[in-house]
Amino acid sequence: MDGWGHGNMGPGQQQRMQRHWTYMNEGVPAAYRGARSTIRATPSNVSEGRTLYTENCASCHGAEGLGDGEAGRSLVPSPALLRWFVQMPMSGDEYLLWTISEGGERFGTDMPAFKEVLSEEDIWKIIAYMRAGFP
Repeated sequence: MDGWGHGNMGPGQQQRMQRHWTYMNEGVPAAYRGARSTIRATPSNVSEGRTLYTENCASCHGAEGLGDGEAGRSLVPSPALLRWFVQMPMSGDEYLLWTISEGGERFGTDMPAFKEVLSEEDIWKIIAYMRAGFP
């Protein structure tokens, strides 16, 4: 199978897969280990999460988490397809908090770090909104 393997990945795929590989082999950094959402998916929290997502994430990830935001069109790798990704088993609380908080600098992507921009509570509200299916 010539098309598979680390050396055969297309532009951006290596950066995208590096975070996943790191998580599967090393876990999240100590600061995020065992993190659990403190936010219940109430209508109010999901609504606040929608507002926060729209203000901070949609420009790249798209209004419905399909990676089709205007600002993300020129990024390599392209923005994650969050609508589908949040449904995957690896998308646990600690993984999502780590990813949003720290961004992608460590992995060579343009995903900004939000730990200095958003409170942890606000990040959990965004996660609640995404897990609610981007209503």
